Amino acid sequence: MNSRSNNGKISIFDSLNQDLGLYFLELARLGSSKAPAEMEEDEEEDPKELNTINSSGGFLVVTPDKLSVKYTSVSLHGHDVGVVQANKPAPVKRLLYYFEIYVKDAGVKGQIAIGFTNEGFKMRRQPGWEVNSCGYHGDDGLLYRGRGKGDDFGPTYTTGDTVGGGINYASQEFFFTKNGAIVGTVCKEKEMKGRLFPSIAVHSQNEEVHVNFGQKKFAFDLKGYETQERLKQQMTIEKISLPSNISYGLVRSYLLHYGYEDTLNSFDLAGKSTIPPIYIAQENGFDERDIVYALNQRKTLRQLIRNGEIDAAISKLRDWYPQIVQVCIQFNSVYCFENTI
Repeated sequence: MNSRSNNGKISIFDSLNQDLGLYFLELARLGSSKAPAEMEEDEEEDPKELNTINSSGGFLVVTPDKLSVKYTSVSLHGHDVGVVQANKPAPVKRLLYYFEIYVKDAGVKGQIAIGFTNEGFKMRRQPGWEVNSCGYHGDDGLLYRGRGKGDDFGPTYTTGDTVGGGINYASQEFFFTKNGAIVGTVCKEKEMKGRLFPSIAVHSQNEEVHVNFGQKKFAFDLKGYETQERLKQQMTIEKISLPSNISYGLVRSYLLHYGYEDTLNSFDLAGKSTIPPIYIAQENGFDERDIVYALNQRKTLRQLIRNGEIDAAISKLRDWYPQIVQVCIQFNSVYCFENTI
């Protein structure tokens, strides 16, 4: 809306030539200097280091900066896994979350994994081997999602590779990268419960990885990927077919439902003065004249109550809505009368 009055503010009368509902929604949007999603996102703590308390410490060593881990034992059994989670769960009040690992040494077998696990995950199992977890494994390139059998997913990774794992909350998908390129995406299991923690696992002697929680530049262009995902969302929204004047109808329904008779009348008058006039199709077989008449009755009852004329208000209720009065008397409820008007 480009029309402005002499004092530089948006002219209400000029804006009436457009969809009135959109006009009021735009005013509400402009009234907030910061989007709610942005405010919420600021309140979340990002993972910054590895959790040395909740880890399978008997098989691995975490460096003092809590950003590197090395498998120092000799793996004799399938459950001799060195697993460690981040100190915080992945933030959810955003479009994407992402982190990376750099494989400094693939060790004897290269059984390294990156993924996400919940708070109660068994810390001697690879990510993806148990429910409420997902993991991309370096030795076979398979993706594991809550069971011991993996699915074909991507290439293996080894010494010198940078591998990333992320969550796309808009599409409800996990995505993984290798050396700055997308490997693939997979739908997040609906059955996964609880908060998800960025997790890594090492499983054979001398395996060593460094973790990047964003303290330095990622190998993957996360900003570019986020831009692409937002564009996809926007295109999806733009393809949605909506009835004409839908926002006008929403505002009008709100005023009608909550009994704002004077505002509703002004709103309707303004709608008829637009070019072309705005009309809303009658729905559900209701006669709107009856609804408007009821609004006038509610207004009368409110005025009587404000003036302290309780007996007159109850008398009107008996005349207009005898069934409501009967129910209220039956339950001896003042609350019933209050919610009637």
